[in-house]
Amino acid sequence: MPRQVHFYDQPERFVAGTVGQPGARAFYLQASARGRITSVLLEKTQVAALAERIEEVLDEALRRSGGEAAIPAGAPQELLDTAPLDLPLEQEFRVGTMALAWDTVDSCLVVEAQALIEEEEGEEEGAAVFEDDENGPDMLRVRLSGAMARVFARRALDLVAAGRKPCPFCNLPLDPEGHLCPRANGYRR
Repeated sequence: MPRQVHFYDQPERFVAGTVGQPGARAFYLQASARGRITSVLLEKTQVAALAERIEEVLDEALRRSGGEAAIPAGAPQELLDTAPLDLPLEQEFRVGTMALAWDTVDSCLVVEAQALIEEEEGEEEGAAVFEDDENGPDMLRVRLSGAMARVFARRALDLVAAGRKPCPFCNLPLDPEGHLCPRANGYRR
């Protein structure tokens, strides 16, 4: 079956969102523009890794440009998007791999999320499941301005932290592996 690429160049919205209660939430990436909506399912750890990596890529692009790139240092408050995911919420695919790149020519961040491919029986682990792009996994490709990328990363990091209980001392979200509180002299929970 030919690959389907869901492409958005500067979408109206690109957000991470959840469905369900903390502990049983499903995480989605969702892009929308001109009445078209694409939603893909992914893991909480993938959302966190994507948001953190976006921040790193943007910081590096800003550093390399000597501060000239159209990338704000932080998420512009007027662009923050706290609305729920758009409906109808129809999952196109489950995300397997993701990639990021800063396009210096167009001054935008390119985010790619490819569908998870189940390895077929008898194949070596890590073996290519497809031979060319035409028959590769479905993909969501989004091109974002520096400001929109910062806003996405901020919301995604807040979303991941929202399901965690706050520390009784510093009110920061507790990490599942433990929390070294900066206010409680090494108190670890």
